[in-house]
Amino acid sequence: MTREERERRWLALTREVMPGLARSRGWPVRADHCFQRILLDHACGGRWYDAIAARPAYRHATDAQLDGAVALGEAVVTGEADLVALNRQSLEWRGKL
Repeated sequence: MTREERERRWLALTREVMPGLARSRGWPVRADHCFQRILLDHACGGRWYDAIAARPAYRHATDAQLDGAVALGEAVVTGEADLVALNRQSLEWRGKL
């Protein structure tokens, strides 16, 4: 997969697919930037901005980080990963809980 394809999938997943499912799935977040935060935090093993130096983060993430974030987002969409738990961990890493 090319970098352009990775980024296109990332944007479709976090701007369209996940927000489109949020209400029906009862997810605690609905905005694209929240999905991006959760997925990138987990791909980086903590706050993404500690691992990715510039913004927009998806454009400056490594291929491995972006692939990990996309794979996790796809797992959330298919029900293989729990977005509520992922959000909770992301907020804990940020000192918000």
